[in-house]
Amino acid sequence: MAAPLSVEVEFGGGAELLFDGVKKHQVTLPGQEEPWDIRNLLVWIKKNLLKERPELFIQGDSVRPGILVLINDADWELLGELDYQLQDQDSVLFISTLHGG
Repeated sequence: MAAPLSVEVEFGGGAELLFDGVKKHQVTLPGQEEPWDIRNLLVWIKKNLLKERPELFIQGDSVRPGILVLINDADWELLGELDYQLQDQDSVLFISTLHGG
C-alpha cells in the first residue's frame, strides 16, 4: 500500500479562479493501494479542490488543452504525463494559457 503523500499543488494564469482564487494548496493525499500518479491526482483535485466549471480544467481523464503542467519545474511531457508517479514533497503547477480577449 502506498503511504500518504504531501504534495504542493499550484494554479496560475487564471486557473486559480476555478479554485476560489487560491493559487497554492499544500495537500496530503491519503494512502491507497496503487501509487499516486497524475491521473489519480486530477480525480482527487476535481473532487476536493475544484470549485466551479470543471470543463475549463478537466477534459476526459486529463487537463484540457491549453493548460501547462509542470512537475518540480519540469514539463510533464518529459516525465510521462498522466503516468508520472508522485513522490512525497513534489510540486505540481497547472498554468492556464487560455485567456479571453
